[in-house]
Parts: sequence; C-alpha cells; structure tokens
Amino acid sequence: MNKRLRALLERKNKAVTAARAITTAADTANRDITAEEQTQFDAHMAEVEKCNADIAREQALIDAERSGSALEVPDNARIEVSGPAILQDPRYGFQSYGGFAHAVMQAGVRGVIDQRLEMVAAASTYGSEGNMQDGGFLVPPEFSREVFSHSLEEDAILPLTDDYPVEGNSLTFPRDETTPWGTDGIRAYWAAEAAAATATKPKGSVATLRTSKLLALVPVTDELAQDANALERYIGRKTAESIRWKTNLAFWAGNGVGQPLGWFGHASQVSVAKETGQAAATVVADNVAKMYARIPGANKRSAVWMMNDDVFPQIVTMKLGDQPVWTPPNSGMKDAPAGFLLGRPIMLTQLCQTLGTQGDIAFVNWKGYRTITKAGAGIETATSMHLYFDAAQTAFRAMFRTDGQPAAASYITPNNGSSNLSHFVVLDTRS
Repeated sequence: MNKRLRALLERKNKAVTAARAITTAADTANRDITAEEQTQFDAHMAEVEKCNADIAREQALIDAERSGSALEVPDNARIEVSGPAILQDPRYGFQSYGGFAHAVMQAGVRGVIDQRLEMVAAASTYGSEGNMQDGGFLVPPEFSREVFSHSLEEDAILPLTDDYPVEGNSLTFPRDETTPWGTDGIRAYWAAEAAAATATKPKGSVATLRTSKLLALVPVTDELAQDANALERYIGRKTAESIRWKTNLAFWAGNGVGQPLGWFGHASQVSVAKETGQAAATVVADNVAKMYARIPGANKRSAVWMMNDDVFPQIVTMKLGDQPVWTPPNSGMKDAPAGFLLGRPIMLTQLCQTLGTQGDIAFVNWKGYRTITKAGAGIETATSMHLYFDAAQTAFRAMFRTDGQPAAASYITPNNGSSNLSHFVVLDTRS
C-alpha cells in the first residue's frame, strides 16, 4: 500500500475514534456534551475533513500513475491495486465470505497479509495489522448482512420485536403508560356549550436503551481453514446460531446488566393460575383459554405461543367442548411449523421451562418488547490462534450489538374486569 495513503487513513481513523469517544462518554453518562467537548469534537471532525481532502488528492495521483485492477478477483490471488476505492466495494474485493475468513486466518496465524485486508485494517475500529494476533478486521458489509440475515431465520425472536436500528449506541424512548379509560394523562371530556375546556397534560417517563456487546466464538480446525467454501458454510452457520440463541435468551430472561432486560419475571408479566384440582405437569384447555384472554384485544393479532417441546403433545389433542384448539400447520408454512393454537402460531423453543413449571408455555406479543440494533447489521470479526493452539484450531470471533426491554414498566389495569392484561402471559407452576 502507498505509505502516504496508509498514514492518511490511520490519521483519519484516529480522529474518528477520538470524536466517537467524546459522544460515547456523554451517552454513557446520559448527558449532553460540554462546551469544551464540543470544541474538541469539532477539531477532530475538522481533522477528518482535512484527511478526506488529502486522501482524495493522493488517490487521484495513484489513479493517474497506474490504471489499477478490478476489485473482483479470485479469493486465492493477491491484488495489486490499493486505495480507498476498495472500501466502496461491499465485499472489499473478496468474492465470498469464506475467502475473506481464509485471508483473516492467514493474516492472524501466519502473518501473511492480503492487500485487501491492509486497506480494511486502516479503516477498522477494532485492530490493525501491527497486532494481528489480537486484532481483527471489519466484515465486508455484504457478508456482514448475509451472516446477520442467517441469524434471523428459523426461531429468531428479534424480527418479532419492535426494533429500531440506530447509528449511535443508544436511543431514548418516551414511556406513556396511561390508558384511555384511566384517570391521568391526556383526557377528553364532554363539554356543555360555551363551557371552558378541562385542561389535561401528558404523564410519562423515558426509557433509554444502550447497545450491549454480544460475542460469538467459533473454533475452526486448521484442516477446515484451508477450504474457503467449507469455512464459509461452517463459520456463517455457527455464528448465526450463536447470535440467534443468545439474543433470544436475553430478550426472554436477560438480567439487563451488560445485556438486554428480558420480560420473563418482569413487572409487566402476568401469570394465569392453574385450575382447581389440576394434575401436576399438565396443560389443559381452560389454561390456554384464560391465557389467550390476558393479552389486550388488538395485540392478539401479533401474539405467538411459545412452549417447551414437552408441552406440545398435550396441545395437539386438546379440545374446548367438541372443538379442537390446535390446528395443523399449512403446507409450506415456515412461520408456524408446529401449527396454531386458538388461531395463533406456535413456536417450540428451549427458552421455555420443562412441563409443569412456570414458563413452560407463554403467550407473547413481542411488539410489546422494544429493541435497538446497530444500523446496517454491523458485525465485526477477529481471529486468534492462541486460544486453541494445542488443538491446531483457530478461533473466529464475531461481535454484534443490541439491547432490549419490555416497552411497558408494568401490566395494564383493565377498564372493566379483575384480571390484569399484558403483552407477556405465562401459566403458573402445576405441581
């Protein structure tokens, strides 16, 4: 790589990192940046703009000195072109994710630096070629999206939530939990002719979500690492599985410390009591009918049943009177492979407790759970040979940022009736 161009890119990256540190510090303290910090931020951004101009001039000289090569090259070949133009390619010049992962492995374990990775190292927010055993590279955007899309398949919960992609690291939401039939918040009143209107005002609070870091660690044998095609399938599949399970688990029962706050056990959850004389480790039709009634009317349209596999055999034979409550899945129905209960899809999951324990079956409207994710599904990766050195394996690590919590701080008190309502309904223990 052109030494001057590399130096300019590194200068720009340092300025961007310094500017980001200022905003992150303010976000962490839940405050606005100070006047002094604003001055420092402006100076860093001015440096970025200056570097951009210098980079453009240097690139123009490089382009004039040689015609360059195409970005699309075989993954087992080295390219001669260098310059920031490669960063505009969503694949960074690689034809496949396996080819990219193989190049990262070669750089980390053997110190053989692919020129395409040199450019990424200069732009990386994690590591650089000078410290490859601990450093890493940003996944090319297109491959990042591919890996993340695989993490949203099958039983993924994130697509069901009320999700907001964010450019920064946090987002603050208003939280108004008043109801139309309540006595506080914004109210409408009937008024007689010429009578003064009754003044009301909003009532609520705010809730802030801050992205937490989720890491997926995938060990790869040296033999597998030599095959780019096999490497692509293995890393992509195992990384997606890990991201999917860990986000699901956190949205379900996370403690909110360095991870999302789950709804199970949250103040917004409601629980349905077992029937009088109900046998241990059973689920009966009256249970599911009462659970169904505890989610507010319109919210039932987006609610799903979630249950442990041990519960399912009791569901398929269940009846209310003479009518079955379970409906088999439609042909080709990917969203409800376990069929429907009272018209809503069933998701079988190991998030649920074993049969007879609270949490073995739940009726959930995930739109009542709010999440944020990094815009563009940014996933960063790094590699190390040291963790599994004695087993002749390389460890690939992927990092994903997200956060979540129930949208409401508590359950909903109905206008008429004695049973509280919620987006999250479980069945009490039957023992």
